[in-house]
Amino acid sequence: MRLIEKVFNPTGKKHAGTLIFFHGSGDTGNGLTEWIRFLLGRDLEFPHIKVIIPTAPVQPYSPMGGENSNVWFNRKRIEMDCPEIRTSLAAIYDTVNEMLVREMATGTPLDRIVVGGFSMGGALAMHTGFHLNRDLAGVFAISSFLNTGSIVYDSLGCVSPDEHLPELLMMHGERDDLVPIEWGQTAFDELAKLGVRGQFVPHRSALHEIKKDQLLRVIDWVQKLIPEPKDEASPPPPTKADSAKSPKKGKL
Repeated sequence: MRLIEKVFNPTGKKHAGTLIFFHGSGDTGNGLTEWIRFLLGRDLEFPHIKVIIPTAPVQPYSPMGGENSNVWFNRKRIEMDCPEIRTSLAAIYDTVNEMLVREMATGTPLDRIVVGGFSMGGALAMHTGFHLNRDLAGVFAISSFLNTGSIVYDSLGCVSPDEHLPELLMMHGERDDLVPIEWGQTAFDELAKLGVRGQFVPHRSALHEIKKDQLLRVIDWVQKLIPEPKDEASPPPPTKADSAKSPKKGKL
């Protein structure tokens, strides 16, 4: 399935990395783009990194009584202890995998791709980077959580100690009353036990929202993970990921 996407090409001459930013449930790529523009006073752009902000497919969403909404996957309830609907997750895995394959086809290696998101979008980013394809550069999640017994934990439990895992940045509002910060902290702690390295950053004043300083932190972090090539006449330095290699597919 090809999603509607807002695409911001690099402002410089070279495309040397990609950032995919997933919105929260009920939003759209346009909505997230406008939110970012309001917070930053500009679009989310980089000299050398393409930014893709896709819109989730419209599908029935159980927490809304089965009404249609732009959501990445369905869930029974917004509760950490509620089991995942893995058939719904599998459908969006195929779509995200197609996005990664398209970026690889442009010559962007997997370890110069970062995925992230807000709320449900952050959960999808964690599924993408720690279950669907662990060769990515990094994963960020704002006000997000993983369900107890998530397939992500099952997947990471099967990796060898020396396997590459994407770096993780999680941020969460201490006043979030939709997704309590304890849910985000639990996900971070469980991922850390399974070998994921990163940081969990609480935000004292944030509700279930994105704050400007969180976006600025993401921008700095992404540029460290995907630095601008020093020699613009040369391709990016050799990377561990093989750009010709197909992404590892997540399984149920």
